[in-house]
Amino acid sequence: MSLDDKAAKQLLTDQRGLLSRAQALSLGVSRGALQYRTAPGGTWQRVLPGVYLTVAGRPTREQLEMAALLYGGPVSAITGPAALRSYQLPAPNTSVIDVLVPQRRQRSDRSFVALHRTRRMPRAVLMSGAIIYVKPARAIADTARDLARLSDVRALVADAIQRHQCTIAELKAELAEGSVRDSARLRSVVAEVAAGIRSAPEGDLRDLIVRSGLPMPMFNPSLFLDGKFLAKPDAWWPQSSVAAEVDSRQWHEPVDRWEATMARDAVLGAAGIVALHFSPRQLRTEPQQVVQRIAGALRNGREIPGIVARAAA
Repeated sequence: MSLDDKAAKQLLTDQRGLLSRAQALSLGVSRGALQYRTAPGGTWQRVLPGVYLTVAGRPTREQLEMAALLYGGPVSAITGPAALRSYQLPAPNTSVIDVLVPQRRQRSDRSFVALHRTRRMPRAVLMSGAIIYVKPARAIADTARDLARLSDVRALVADAIQRHQCTIAELKAELAEGSVRDSARLRSVVAEVAAGIRSAPEGDLRDLIVRSGLPMPMFNPSLFLDGKFLAKPDAWWPQSSVAAEVDSRQWHEPVDRWEATMARDAVLGAAGIVALHFSPRQLRTEPQQVVQRIAGALRNGREIPGIVARAAA
């Protein structure tokens, strides 16, 4: 076999122009030719130990990911922020590519590659050519361990759920099967999502309610009056018929959903429901005023017969 062979060309296409040393030798490249091609001024670039880029130019992000997998060895898989970016999910700004490798593989981190030995290699993966990514739930769990702020974990999980990249059940399964190390923030956020929280600002509202001692509302229930759908507020206190919305274009999609939020007040008001609106900034900078407005509405509200609230799925 040679580099001009059809199978070799397909391999180079799938691997974005990259080869491992073992692959090059198996394709008929002699050790001398390999040394010549990778010498200064040669036609191949040494990207990592035993990993070569066979085309000119600066490696692209995908080429670096492929190189990281070849360095990690057979059955390795990309996780963490690099995997999140492949799913177009928000990821920490880092040039490091995290790669899962089997527990017994003895190889050290190099350059832009961080190897993570694990007994729990993923049973299912997603592939782009020869680039192998863990599924979104695993990537979220592995990334969340290194996120120091709860708000960042909330933002990541909310975006993944809203974009249908993973489900609550998949995140719960990942937590059940994975390491408990540094998983407290993700466990807290998954519990919030299971309770109905669907965005980071809604999580901030929940935190404020807990700290203030206000009654705990339902989150994201569907409201019906005499069988007719009314609205799906971010928070709902049935005993007082008070609804609260955190108005933010960033977290509600599509955009017309956010715009519809502002138009629902007339429908809710006609049913006797008090609708409160807060911005994410108000939750951060005016928490006492937010609490006072909610508390006042709860004191003055009343339960409205005929309204049924169905919990968020």
